[in-house]
Amino acid sequence: MLYVKGGAAVTDDRYREFLVATNVLTDVANETRWGAALGVGFEYGFAPNWSFGLEYDHLFMGSRDVNLNTPAGVFDVTDRIRQDVDLFLVRFNYKFGGAGPVVARY
Repeated sequence: MLYVKGGAAVTDDRYREFLVATNVLTDVANETRWGAALGVGFEYGFAPNWSFGLEYDHLFMGSRDVNLNTPAGVFDVTDRIRQDVDLFLVRFNYKFGGAGPVVARY
């Protein structure tokens, strides 16, 4: 079975900026970002109740200006952050139960 899917996506982002030389935390920010999701997949049933699938999804989260604050909460800098996400999924599925629906007999 081949399929295409789409919908909404949400990410919970936490940004941390450190000084490389001392590993001291200098800036922090948190945000929730909404975007769109688009994917394509393939699933193949290879035995009774068993299937194998491959899927690729892309999350379009866009670009946004994020205000970074010092750990004390004082505004420090604004950075433009672009975030798109690529997801790859490989799965094996097992369907529990009988071969099909139960049919009543009279």
